[in-house]
Amino acid sequence: MNASLHRRLNRRKRRILRRLEHRPGVERPEPMLAASNIHYEIADRTRAISPGGIGAIHLLVRKLGLIQDIDRHLRVLKRHLPYHESDHVLNIAYNLLAGGQRLEHIEVRRNDEVYLDALGAERIPDPTTAGDFCRRFSEADVLVLMDSFNEVRLRAWRQQPDGFFDEAFIDADGTVAPSGTWCKRGVDIAYNGVWGYHPLVVSLANTDEPLYLVHRSGNRPSHEHAAEYLDRAIVLGRRGGFRRITRRGDTDFT
Repeated sequence: MNASLHRRLNRRKRRILRRLEHRPGVERPEPMLAASNIHYEIADRTRAISPGGIGAIHLLVRKLGLIQDIDRHLRVLKRHLPYHESDHVLNIAYNLLAGGQRLEHIEVRRNDEVYLDALGAERIPDPTTAGDFCRRFSEADVLVLMDSFNEVRLRAWRQQPDGFFDEAFIDADGTVAPSGTWCKRGVDIAYNGVWGYHPLVVSLANTDEPLYLVHRSGNRPSHEHAAEYLDRAIVLGRRGGFRRITRRGDTDFT
C-alpha cells in the first residue's frame, strides 16, 4: 500500500473517531437517522464488491499451493470442460465466505460481474453443476480432499515461530447437524430428538482448524470412527513438527 492510500485511510479513521466521540449535549429534537434525499449512481471505473476480502483469500490459496494440490490428488471429473476440481471446490468454499448458506446462493455470485473479475474468472459453476460435482464424491474422494487440505496446513505451519510446535492439542467431538427434514439419505434421529446428522469433528485446538470431518447419521455415537481419525491427526501433527501431542475428548472417547 502506497503512502497516499495510508494518508487517506488515516484521515478516514480520524474522522470516524471524531464522530464516535462521546460528547454529551442537549437532547435531540429529531431521530439520529435523518437522511431523506438519497441518490444512487452507477460508476464506470469504480466498482464495489460485497465480499471485499475474497481476492485476498484467493491470493492466499494460490500462494499456499492449494489449487495445485487439489487438482493433483483429487480425480472426480473425467474431462475439464471447462472446470477443474479446484474450481468446484473453491467455488463452494468462496460462496460460504461471501455469505451464502446453500448451493443455490452460488447463483448470486455467478451473476456478480465484479465478483467474477476479482477472481479472474470468465464464469463459475452454477448451483446445479456444483450439486452434480458433490454427488460424484465417494468416501475415498472425501478423504483425499481432506488430506489435500492438510498438506497445505503443513506448509502454513512451517511459517510459525518455534514456540508454536511445543504442544498440539487435538480435540475430538461429535456435533448434531439438523437437516430440517427426515427424507434425506442417511438422516436419523439424534440423542436430542432432532432429525439430522452427527458428524465427528477432529480439530487442532491451538488454531481452531478442523483437521478431519467424518459424516455420520444422527443416531451414531460420538466416539464412532474416532480412533482412526485421531491416529491420522497424530501422524499429521508429527509431520508438522509438534514435539508433544495431547488428545482431548469427553468421557465417551475414553
